[in-house]
Amino acid sequence: QVQVVESGGGLVQPGGSLRLSCTASGLSFDVRTVGWFRQSPGKEREGVSCQDWTGPGTYYAGTYYADFVKGRFTISRDNAKNTLYLEMNSLQPEDTAMYYCAATTPRAALVCVPSKFGTWGQGTQVTVSS
Repeated sequence: QVQVVESGGGLVQPGGSLRLSCTASGLSFDVRTVGWFRQSPGKEREGVSCQDWTGPGTYYAGTYYADFVKGRFTISRDNAKNTLYLEMNSLQPEDTAMYYCAATTPRAALVCVPSKFGTWGQGTQVTVSS
């Protein structure tokens, strides 16, 4: 059975940092484009950061960051642990949202839009507030 589980969300003050984790079972992240998305009430789900697939014999993967997080967030993965991370720094109130981890079918192109991702976690809430 395929399961994708996010963790690490919580309440932080503006300027704070948080690391989100996403662990998958029943599928491998190493040959899939993976990503983090977020959605706040009344807003459409939007791509935060996505990374192209990697596999045996590869070294680099392409990475996308939305303009609103560029320079503040870092996506990474540990293929041995089948885990995806999102390091979030300099958090601001507008970053408040439910954050979702997602994966495409194997070897899909790097297109960081929700419609390209078929496997989703349940989300973890990030709230940035004083």
